[in-house]
Amino acid sequence: MSLPLEGLSAIVTGAGRGLGRAEALELARLGAAVVVNDYGRPGRDGSGEASAAPAEAVAAEIRAAGGRAVPHLGDVADYDSARDLVELAVSTYGKLDILVNNAGILRDRMIFAMSESEWDSVIRVHLKGHFNTTHFAAVHWRERFKSGEGTGQGEGHGPGKERGQGEGRGPVYGRIVNTSSEAFLAGSASQPNYAAAKGGIVGLTTSTALALAKYGVTANVICPRARTRMTEDVFAGFAEPEGGEVDPLAPEHVAPLVGYLASPAAARVNGQLLVVHGGMAAVVERPRVAAKFDAEKEVFTFEELDRTVGGYFAGRPAGETFAASEVLGLKRG
Repeated sequence: MSLPLEGLSAIVTGAGRGLGRAEALELARLGAAVVVNDYGRPGRDGSGEASAAPAEAVAAEIRAAGGRAVPHLGDVADYDSARDLVELAVSTYGKLDILVNNAGILRDRMIFAMSESEWDSVIRVHLKGHFNTTHFAAVHWRERFKSGEGTGQGEGHGPGKERGQGEGRGPVYGRIVNTSSEAFLAGSASQPNYAAAKGGIVGLTTSTALALAKYGVTANVICPRARTRMTEDVFAGFAEPEGGEVDPLAPEHVAPLVGYLASPAAARVNGQLLVVHGGMAAVVERPRVAAKFDAEKEVFTFEELDRTVGGYFAGRPAGETFAASEVLGLKRG
């Protein structure tokens, strides 16, 4: 019996540690050949000297288990480095099938104290980094489609041709899994840069899903909860398991969903946002209208708005923001 990802190749960014490492190992376990990307800087704020050691260690771990993997030392937020990353996958494995974007940094600060560089650096690594790799992967898949290469593995992706490009083309195979965060859904007071970047990643993903569907490519985004060096402060107050119990915040809880979304079995899952942790996966709906008010005449008066909109919020908890403080409950220890 073949493995779900046998014959497919993958890139996982930020795969030297934490979530990225767990995802790279899972894709390899499912049969994919993996390019393990990591810039290897020791600080979670992106500080320190770049090192190939983290990516090389994960690639070696995959090979020791019988899989195929090569390391890539590179900053995905650098346009040329992202191009080199995709080219490495294609030159090593003949093509790219799966892209998992996970690389990121943290530079937390309240909005009134945040510097321009703290804003720019986080937006650059998270949002531009996701764009760069997605762009070059999309170019690769579109060129394969236009050349007439079709795998026949796509399902429900729309017409199998591009205007002016001939008849009878089947879809290529492409999967993108991007990494957002509940910080964008529920707010995070000390992370305006991170929350903004993660919200942008959702918009990037849904736009990409619409643009690439006709080629046979899907794009989905996850909001994972995991205990890593990136979240050591966030989850410091959450109890760790004792007596051999599995940590519900272990990165290994997130990796299986990534493996599934990367597989042919998930062909009909496209443009979706999922929260995942501790043996739970939840599909998040797009925003829905909570209340609607109509003006008595053509234009609202101040008094009408105070009566309608103001009245609506007058009956809600004081200080309630756009989203609940926690989208899905998680008990503190």
